[in-house]
Amino acid sequence: WWTNQWRLLLSGFAYTLFERLRAHLKKTPFERMSASNLRLKLIKVGAVIIRNTRRIQVLMSDAYPYKDELSDLVRRLVPG
Repeated sequence: WWTNQWRLLLSGFAYTLFERLRAHLKKTPFERMSASNLRLKLIKVGAVIIRNTRRIQVLMSDAYPYKDELSDLVRRLVPG
């Protein structure tokens, strides 16, 4: 019973995360995509992450077709 409850809780959090993410996707090509397509095109991205004491760099391939859109989305999500 507890494992099913935990999985249900995680699924609820994931759904809420994607619904909040959709608020930032207005007027982009991702506006009307389903949660599975968003996960495939935005979340499952191969990248190299370099962590420094002052900043975090994410290096994506130039062949990734949604590189600019993802960068714009991350800029909107970062506070400040």
